[in-house]
Amino acid sequence: MSEEASPPWYKLPIVWMVIGGPAAVVVAGFATLAIAIANPDPLTNLPSVKSNAELPAVQGRNHAATPQQ
Repeated sequence: MSEEASPPWYKLPIVWMVIGGPAAVVVAGFATLAIAIANPDPLTNLPSVKSNAELPAVQGRNHAATPQQ
């Protein structure tokens, strides 16, 4: 009986497919983190109520945010 020697693990294509997927996701995550750190969202100083037309929405928001007394 002769047995063929199997190649080393790093020469099998399926190994690189299994390792490559998660590795690509990790690299993409770090790239996204770098972009987010380099380009933060600007802060705005907008008044809370621009006009009387928005007043009911602002009151509703404030009412929902305050606890019952």
